[in-house]
Amino acid sequence: MTTLPPELAELISQHEIGGAILFSENVQDTTQIVGLSNALQRAAQNSKSKLPLFVAIDQEGGRVARINRQQATSFTGNMSIGATYLQHGDSYATKVAEAIGKELHSLGINVNFAPTVDVNSNPNNPVINVRSFSETPDVVAKLGLAQVKAFEDTGVISALKHFPGHGDTYVDSHTGLPRVDHDRETIDSQDVFPFAEIIKAHPPGMIMTAHIQYPALDSSTLVNSQGQRMIKPATMSYQIMTQLLRHELGYQGVTVTDALDMAGISDFFNPVDATIATFNAGVDIALMPIAIRSPKDIERFEQYMSKLVQAAKSGRLDKSQLNESISRITTLKNKIPNTAASVAIAHSTLGNPKHRALEAELALAAITQVKNEGLIPLSNDVKTLHLIMPDRQKCLALEQALQTISQHPLTVTCTSLQAYDPDIALKAMSQADVVIAAHASPPQSAVEIGGMDDVKKLRAHGVAKNEQPAALQKLLKQGQQLAKKQVFISLRAPYEISTFAPFSDAVLASYAYNVDIVNGDKVSGPAYTALAKVLLGIAKAQGSLPVTIDK
Repeated sequence: MTTLPPELAELISQHEIGGAILFSENVQDTTQIVGLSNALQRAAQNSKSKLPLFVAIDQEGGRVARINRQQATSFTGNMSIGATYLQHGDSYATKVAEAIGKELHSLGINVNFAPTVDVNSNPNNPVINVRSFSETPDVVAKLGLAQVKAFEDTGVISALKHFPGHGDTYVDSHTGLPRVDHDRETIDSQDVFPFAEIIKAHPPGMIMTAHIQYPALDSSTLVNSQGQRMIKPATMSYQIMTQLLRHELGYQGVTVTDALDMAGISDFFNPVDATIATFNAGVDIALMPIAIRSPKDIERFEQYMSKLVQAAKSGRLDKSQLNESISRITTLKNKIPNTAASVAIAHSTLGNPKHRALEAELALAAITQVKNEGLIPLSNDVKTLHLIMPDRQKCLALEQALQTISQHPLTVTCTSLQAYDPDIALKAMSQADVVIAAHASPPQSAVEIGGMDDVKKLRAHGVAKNEQPAALQKLLKQGQQLAKKQVFISLRAPYEISTFAPFSDAVLASYAYNVDIVNGDKVSGPAYTALAKVLLGIAKAQGSLPVTIDK
């Protein structure tokens, strides 16, 4: 959906829908996004209340950025900001949120589901990892606070997530229901700490729930839609969402669920039961109980609303809770400016030179040197490099950055871990002066990779995602046997460094790997440019590890 169909506009007006969340498929280019945002608000103006719509998006930066990277400034993400904290304090957190906020505001997007203030204390966390600023609660709190202030100064409502904390999980709530067994003392000093500190200093417009069980906070149970009794997820817990968040921490703003169609909820509850349990817990907004993507979904939504009305009449829904939610939502919506977005302003704001310069500056400030046995910067005697990268797209990005920046001719060959011939890879390594290998952990999805590898090579020599670390380790061992100087680069969560450092003479961390396809095979990305500058001695690595690793 890139434009607003009449039947959906009517639904928004008739049922006074609270908001719309936009994903990548909804935001294709600047003119289209502005048109869609304005159309959504026109539909809201035709409702009885005439309250504006919350037009929301997940534009955290780094790996979670919905708007096309060639148009909007996406930055290198929260953990790269965390890597700059020792040198720069909250400076980059503030500047990045200001830039993202200005770009969203120009598009008519008034809610950003950010910042993520989960404390990433679990190296195996599949969903948060580099979306977290740090493993240190105080650092997360300070950087999160800076972003809340900056977003809201630009006119964009911020939403802290994921309360009461998603940092110490090894299950992704998109695919299952995580459980955190911390005691109350650990919860207060680690998981909840950033939320508590930010609420005290500058309460955000919204706080988003986590679909996670926290028995130490609430061990009470409810019966799910399959008739099974289970511990309440935080999203459905009055003890967590009202007693803890509102009464103990004093938060009086708007609360919103994480998407209710995620497996952490939808595997156990139908949309009606999920919404009733959520509202009775004191949460104000149900996000995506039914995703509306087709005319049939509108029919499903009508049935869903009818059942909710019946629930309110029968007493299954707590009307006093609903009235309190209406009051909080109305108060927040009355702060939204009643002005249409401008295509001209949006074009001049998105990805403007100042924002792009800041993006490059952050990427460079974050690069962290974890190990260096005299290999970096590469000497002028190095004429041939062999890259081992997670996929062809990243090969091109680093190869082109190195050749563009190098002050003398460089021959660069590349092995893609997604699809390679071992014999060809070994021959290329043997001919190289230095081998530079990189990996992104946890593994990427196919969507993140981008699909530039040759299909025939994928069929013949494809390496499954979970087999890539072993394949890389084998190649690095072969490089050692060839007496090659080797650099390892961690492109995402740096915990993997402990695995690959023993086979490397130097180790760098970038916390980011995203690329922009500029023209055909011309590929770039701020992290790769920054890495090339450090490798070639144009700049020094200034970042510090935001998490503990076994070196």
